[in-house]
Amino acid sequence: MAAAQIYNMMMEYPGNVTVKIDGIAASAASVIAMAGTKVLVSPVSMLMIHNPMTVAMGDTSEMQKAIAMLDEVKESIINAYEIKTGMSRAKLSHLMDAETWMDAHTAIDMGFADGILAGPAETPVKNNATGPMLFSRAAVTNSLMDKLAAKCRIKKPETPERSVDSLMERLDLIKQYI
Repeated sequence: MAAAQIYNMMMEYPGNVTVKIDGIAASAASVIAMAGTKVLVSPVSMLMIHNPMTVAMGDTSEMQKAIAMLDEVKESIINAYEIKTGMSRAKLSHLMDAETWMDAHTAIDMGFADGILAGPAETPVKNNATGPMLFSRAAVTNSLMDKLAAKCRIKKPETPERSVDSLMERLDLIKQYI
């Protein structure tokens, strides 16, 4: 039900919504993804659809109610897939019955996604290695911290010092925003 609410909020948003699948969008996450105006998938990501599930307990009457509820939930999920893909309800139902896993290209071919996520290929890689040193744990850690600080919009310390103390101070700042 939470997935339905998220899907509806995204569909009601008046602007464009780009959904980026950079890992796995399975089960309810695949339903949420269908609300995107544009759905982009990483070349190494997966999308999976399946029938809804529940846990039920009780007598025959309670089990029949659970089955009826699952049938209705399946129909509502098919609504989201049908709107995005344009596939027939019968085809979508069969895909859900089979628990269908799709790589990026299959998701695009079947209409569940619109394109492949492109990396920043035009961004040149800056090599800060000096002399024969090709790997430095401190350089890697400092580079990572700079990128995390930029993502969290944390102002970089003014001092160019790269000590363990300054590293710990930046970690503490980042933890405040996580």
